[in-house]
Amino acid sequence: MKKVHFVSLGCPKNLVDTEMMLGSLMNDGYSVVENADDADTVVVNTCGFIEASKQESIDKILEMGDLKSSGKLKNLVVAGCLTQRYKNDLVESLPEADIFIGSGEFQNLSEILKSKEQGSLKKDYFDLPTYLQEDKTPRVNSQPRHRAYLKISEGCKKRCAFCAIPLIRGNLQSRKIESLVNEAKLLVAGGVKELIVVSHDFTDYGWDLRKKSDEAKESPYELLKALSEQSGAKWIRVLYLYPDGIDDKMIQLFKEKENLVKYFDMPLQHINDQMLKSMNRRMTRKEVEEALRKIRTEIPNAVIRTQFIVGFPGETEEQFQELLEFVKEQKFDRVGCFQYSIEENTKAGTMDNQIPDDIKQRRHDELMEAQMEISRDRHASFVGQTIEVMVEGYSEETDLLLVGRNSQQAPEIDGVTYINDGEANVGDIVQVRITESMDYDLVGAIENS
Repeated sequence: MKKVHFVSLGCPKNLVDTEMMLGSLMNDGYSVVENADDADTVVVNTCGFIEASKQESIDKILEMGDLKSSGKLKNLVVAGCLTQRYKNDLVESLPEADIFIGSGEFQNLSEILKSKEQGSLKKDYFDLPTYLQEDKTPRVNSQPRHRAYLKISEGCKKRCAFCAIPLIRGNLQSRKIESLVNEAKLLVAGGVKELIVVSHDFTDYGWDLRKKSDEAKESPYELLKALSEQSGAKWIRVLYLYPDGIDDKMIQLFKEKENLVKYFDMPLQHINDQMLKSMNRRMTRKEVEEALRKIRTEIPNAVIRTQFIVGFPGETEEQFQELLEFVKEQKFDRVGCFQYSIEENTKAGTMDNQIPDDIKQRRHDELMEAQMEISRDRHASFVGQTIEVMVEGYSEETDLLLVGRNSQQAPEIDGVTYINDGEANVGDIVQVRITESMDYDLVGAIENS
């Protein structure tokens, strides 16, 4: 039996692409192995978003390339955003790899490998710029059985000055609601309790379809309503909600539907109006604050997670201090912070007044230090409360602790809830009384009903 090992880097959207490649190969008789040393084919699905992720991808390709010297590894496949972004440059600079597949061709991996077995010498597959998942596309969920990602669209209609995603993935392409509901039902029938909806910008979903046809019903509101009412999922979590698309109607839907997790992942990037304009973000500070006010007024227990960029070209110390004070005032539940990095062929990459690395680092550290205190205080407020927790399994450190996540904790990006008393199965949703808090994690005991 042919054996394949996958390395999936980058965001959950990339992981869904990996799962489609996985489904394609398993349908063709491949078995998946955990250890690359046991594989005759290795697929590295790369990320090309920022400098750090690009370097991680290159390092992983070179690491897997070393296995070829043993003679056992027959095929090293490089796929994903880095491949799509740098195309022929990557083919020439990485002779270790046998096949390069762009972000519009990965669904054809099985056929591409067959062609190689039959003697084809073709190495690069970049004919299609993007691929939008279809109903017939095979996909194998690689996550624990009780959760899965649901990718609703491809590409992005926004043109943020710092972002290369539209260059890599193209313009917005949305899937139909019927297709998404059907996939969600299949996932739930297979044991999934938590659906995590991903895209490059959830609040733009359906814009492209509505532009093409007055008959199109696709919109963020209609999709969420359909998933909530028809999928059967216990939790539906939405990532990447940009504030310019969060309206009163959507907030009310979140408020009314019990299975819509009250978790708003809103990448704000900055709050100073001049910085927002330079970043080509289409909102002002006043509009951002109004969106936050509406959410918190209607859903007081809502979790708000956001990300900021420090060191964007031209950012003055005064503008950074405005951002820092904003973070302290708003007391967000979760904050991520990125140091701006120059990306080729983006508007920001050609701007004057690039910020020195040491200043970027200092601003990053100051902001995250302030957020650490906020996180510590917010976690302390949970002590004594009883909350719903979805059990993930045993702790990596000890079998004496179960690990789970409450509705405030998205997988991979947020903290966890440790359970030090009580029994439960993986995927169970249990009531946990919180007894202890840490900077990012909580500890508690299962309450028996």
